[in-house]
Amino acid sequence: MTSPEARRVIVGGGILGLTLALRLRRLGYDVAVVEGAARVGGLAMPQELGDYTWDRFYHVTLLSDANLRGLLAELGLDDRLRWGVTRTGFFTDGRLHSLSSSIEFLRFAPLSLVQKARLALTILRAAHLRDGRMLERVAVADWLRRWSGSATFERIWLPLLKSKLGENYRVTSAAFIWAIIQRMYAARNSGLKREMFGYVDGGYDCVLQRLRAHLESLGVPVLSGAPVGQVRDVGDGVEVTLDNGELQRYRSAVLTVPTTKLQALCPQLTSAERDRLGRIVYQGIVCASFTTRRPLEGYYVTNITESWVPFTAVIEMTALVDRSSFGGNSLVYLPCYLAGDDPLWARSDAEIRASFLGALERIYPSFRSSDVLAFNVARVREVLALSTLNYSSESLPPVRTSQPDIFLVNSAQIASGTLNVNETIGLANAKAAELAAIFGSPTAPTRNLNVPAHVG
Repeated sequence: MTSPEARRVIVGGGILGLTLALRLRRLGYDVAVVEGAARVGGLAMPQELGDYTWDRFYHVTLLSDANLRGLLAELGLDDRLRWGVTRTGFFTDGRLHSLSSSIEFLRFAPLSLVQKARLALTILRAAHLRDGRMLERVAVADWLRRWSGSATFERIWLPLLKSKLGENYRVTSAAFIWAIIQRMYAARNSGLKREMFGYVDGGYDCVLQRLRAHLESLGVPVLSGAPVGQVRDVGDGVEVTLDNGELQRYRSAVLTVPTTKLQALCPQLTSAERDRLGRIVYQGIVCASFTTRRPLEGYYVTNITESWVPFTAVIEMTALVDRSSFGGNSLVYLPCYLAGDDPLWARSDAEIRASFLGALERIYPSFRSSDVLAFNVARVREVLALSTLNYSSESLPPVRTSQPDIFLVNSAQIASGTLNVNETIGLANAKAAELAAIFGSPTAPTRNLNVPAHVG
């Protein structure tokens, strides 16, 4: 048995922390995971929606998601992937349009032929750029206006940017839209030229359960329901203090929490580190999910440009997932991306339900709120670290901190991305290799730690 003092602890048991633990264990390191929530998973955590268990937030898999598909194969879950061709909707000028093919794009009435040509050129330009870091120097609004033209920017891009970023679009770089277009393009099957999406049958609950069990079978303790109050470097390891006062000792700590939580969690950080971390701008999400007796229009995603609509998009999950998974009913997500000071955070679930379902009835005349069977609201304030101007050089946090045995691995280290499960797993894979280079041989002698400790 390995003593706790010899282990490296990963604070945070989301997909990132769990995958990082697996990769470090595969490299020979003794690791443990400590998670504050009652169950592991983070943004991939499941929820109970009436009689069914499914993801709190919407997730989709692409054929190009090599990191995710590799992990599923490693866990023996690759046979749980299901694939389908989906359709895309667009709600603008009070009308719902289908944008699921090139022909439908050419027929898209809100834009002239010239405007559509410039929009297509913008997408092709972003799709064929190999590295989005060069776009960090350019504001996303300036870049889109230059390539698509002012009319298309005002009519299409600006409402979409505001729905996703709010007023934070003003400080966001063009690398943000580059990442979205890159992922959208990857969804196009080269033969069909249609969006080929996939999902894990049963949702991410089965993945998280299998991943946790696999870690524990490899000798990795996973402690959930244990919020961490503070992590301190003590010169010959780290002390981790749980909120209940329990003290644990480890050889080193890797923090996977959002940067907004690091100042309180790690009080030894220098003022320069705090300044850099303070530059990171997070966008949060309030996401309603519900089951309903009848499907909507069969679009997996419907983008929305109307400012009166209180949510960002409509995700009809059962346009992809077999409705039999929900007793023949439909599952719908209504996400709303928010800045940290948005007043929507203070609204009750009942207020959000009334507002969101009321708007949905205006968009889909056949939809009735009385058909809704179960309705949940999920809130997370730190979802996406925005690719602000000059992000890589001025804001992106390094793995090393000023404390020799405290390290940072979190989603803010994805310089330009859309924060999906595949990118998160890819980050864990890359940072595990980087940490191994720092840690050195996993068989190196354990430091002499004199304070007794234990892992709960």
